[in-house]
Amino acid sequence: MNARTDFQIINGPDGKPAYVVVPYAEFIVRFGHGDGLIPNEVVGRNLVDGVPLVRAWREYLGMTQAEVADRAGMTQAALSQIESGEHKARKATKVKLASALGLTAEQLL
Repeated sequence: MNARTDFQIINGPDGKPAYVVVPYAEFIVRFGHGDGLIPNEVVGRNLVDGVPLVRAWREYLGMTQAEVADRAGMTQAALSQIESGEHKARKATKVKLASALGLTAEQLL
């Protein structure tokens, strides 16, 4: 299965790919927090506002519930229950969600 990306390829003078433009939020997730760091905005939403990490990350990354649920192989309704705190996700589910968000498991657990 090929995952949809928002990357843009820029060709050089020779017509071959020379650069790739990546959305900043995705770049930060993939390369800026590889050591398990969590952005202040996500921490604040979680600790100050009491928002579950899954929702805080999803909002930070600008993703919809439907998009994350689809990538994680679950229904949007199930993700909504997890994000509202109505249902506590198992560790295996959190690992799937982390992958769907482009995070390491440690960043979500």
